[in-house]
Amino acid sequence: MAKKNRHQPSAVTKPDTDDFYHQPGTIPGTIIIDADAPPSTIVLIDYNQTDAIHKQVETPEECAPYLDTESVSWVDVSGLGSEDILQRLGQVFDLHPLVLEDIVNVPERPKVEDYEDQLVIIARMVMPKKKKNHGFHSEQVSLVLGKYYLLTVQEEPKRDCFESVRSRIFKNKGVIRKQGADYLAYTLLDAIIDGFFPVLENYGEWIEDLEEEVIMKPTRRTLKKIYRVRRDLLQLRRAIWPQRNAINSLIQDRSEIISEEVRIYLRDCYDHAVQVMDMVENYREIASSLMDMYLSSLGNKTNEVMKLLTVVSSIFIPLTFIAGIYGMNFNTEKSPYNMPELNWYWGYPVCLALMAIIAISLLFIFWRSGWMTNDSIVDNSKNSSNSK
Repeated sequence: MAKKNRHQPSAVTKPDTDDFYHQPGTIPGTIIIDADAPPSTIVLIDYNQTDAIHKQVETPEECAPYLDTESVSWVDVSGLGSEDILQRLGQVFDLHPLVLEDIVNVPERPKVEDYEDQLVIIARMVMPKKKKNHGFHSEQVSLVLGKYYLLTVQEEPKRDCFESVRSRIFKNKGVIRKQGADYLAYTLLDAIIDGFFPVLENYGEWIEDLEEEVIMKPTRRTLKKIYRVRRDLLQLRRAIWPQRNAINSLIQDRSEIISEEVRIYLRDCYDHAVQVMDMVENYREIASSLMDMYLSSLGNKTNEVMKLLTVVSSIFIPLTFIAGIYGMNFNTEKSPYNMPELNWYWGYPVCLALMAIIAISLLFIFWRSGWMTNDSIVDNSKNSSNSK
C-alpha cells in the first residue's frame, strides 16, 4: 500500500549543538536529522482475535500490505537517524510533511492534530533512571492513528514503557485483541501517563531525604540538590500539562477514528494525567518550601554560633577586667590605697579563685536561661518527624 505522498519534504542535517531552531525562512515541512541520532528500526505487530505476529522489517514498504486489512497493525519505529527510512515511511503512511516534521524534529510540545483520516498525537514519555541518580529519561513518542493501524515513532531504541502492552497482545490478556487500533492507542497513552508515577515516587523519597538534610545538616551541596529537584519537577510539569490537554481534546473533539467506547477509557487516562499533575504541583510547592527551610536552618546555625561567641565573650569580659586592673603598675609604698592586695601572701590564688567563681556563676546563669542547649534545632527536628 505505497501511497503517493502529498509532497516530498526536504531534509537537513542537524548541527552538533545542544539547542537548535529553524533558521528564519526555512521551508515548512523541512525535517532535521540529528547527526547523533541512532539508526531507525521498524517492528511490526499485527493481530486479531485469533492470531498475532511480531517481526522486524527492513523497509517501510513491507508494512504496506498490512495497513488495509481489518486486523490491527502496530508499526513501531525506534530511532530518528535514518533519513531514507523516515522519508519512505512518510510515503507509505501518506503523512503530511508537517506531520513528518513534528515527528522527526524533536522535541515538540505534546498535542493532538486531526488530518482527515489520521489522528496525530505527540506525547512525552518519561522513565526513571537508576535510583542513585535521582533522575529520569525523557523522550518524545509520536502516534499516528488510522482506521486499522497505529504508527509509533520513538526517539531512541533503548527501552520504553510499552512492554506490558506487548505482553497483553501476545498472551491475549484482557480485551485488547478484541478491540481496534483506537484502543491500542489508548493503552499506549495510558502506559505513557502511568510511567510518570514511578518517577514521581522517586522524587517524593528524595524530597523527604532532602527535608531531613535541610533541618539537620544543611550545606551548599544541599542547596544544589534543591535547585536540581525544582528544575526536574519543572520539566515534568512542562511534559504533563500539555499532555493532559491533549488527552482531553481526544475526548471532546469527537473524531470518527475514536469510538465512543474508547472515549470512556480515555476519560480514565485523563484522570491519571490529572493525578500526575497534582503530584507534580504538590512536590513543586514542597521543593519551594525547602528553600525557605534551608535559609531558616542557616539562620538558626548562625544564631547558635553567635550564641556561643556571646557566652564565651560574656565569661571573659569580667575576667579580662580583673586581669587588666591587677596588671596596672601601682606603687603601694606611696599610698596604702594603691592596690594593697599586691602585697598579700595569697593574693594570686585568691584572684584566680575569684575569676573561676565568676566564670562558673555566669555559666550557671546561661544554663538556667537556656543558652547552653540547642533547642531550636531539636524542636525543628521534632516538628519534622511529627509532620511525616
